[in-house]
Amino acid sequence: MGGARTKRMPRAVREQQMLDAAVRIFGRRGYMAASMDEIAELAGVSKPLVYLYLNSKEDLFTACIRREATALTEAVRAGVRTDLPADRRLWDGLGAFFAHTAAHPDAWSVLHLQARTHGEPFAAEVAAMREEIVAFVTRLVAAAAREAHRAPDLPEHEVAGLAEALVGAAESLAVWANTTPGVTARQAASTLMNFAWSGLGNLMQGSTWTPPADPTRECG
Repeated sequence: MGGARTKRMPRAVREQQMLDAAVRIFGRRGYMAASMDEIAELAGVSKPLVYLYLNSKEDLFTACIRREATALTEAVRAGVRTDLPADRRLWDGLGAFFAHTAAHPDAWSVLHLQARTHGEPFAAEVAAMREEIVAFVTRLVAAAAREAHRAPDLPEHEVAGLAEALVGAAESLAVWANTTPGVTARQAASTLMNFAWSGLGNLMQGSTWTPPADPTRECG
């Protein structure tokens, strides 16, 4: 005789709903200031249900880091076509990175700011994501260098430092772009592309900058 029975939401869907709320709260308030009450309220569930699904605040934060790290790395990989020229591969990769971080600023705050500043195991989760992205960029740069120099055996470690520098610059620029009104993902990608490719392009052509001689050492 009662009303229609409420359809039960699948556990996986409910859990993603909780993670969505948690990323928003953690990203905007920080890990320490965020409360499980706020997260439960935003997710539209009870706090005991959050604990039932995700055990603790620490486990919830770790789950957020893992989900957002996977989403970012997959976005960067999906944005790059390896059959295109080297400059286009780099441009597409940067574009995918900045588009994703711009579209998910709370997630980027969780990954780049919150997780790194609250110790293990959170920092280790982000470090693993960063290593994967650096390895991917290293392969892209190495492939371009091999093509340019017709050196198929060029080892990846020869360009590993370039990849580290490029990823570090992208991370810092994403923070700046997300906190500076009017800066689009395309503008951020263009800024880094213009900064990086002028140097990378010269390297591909075998033109490198040489530090000036140190006169103090010559006199030693």
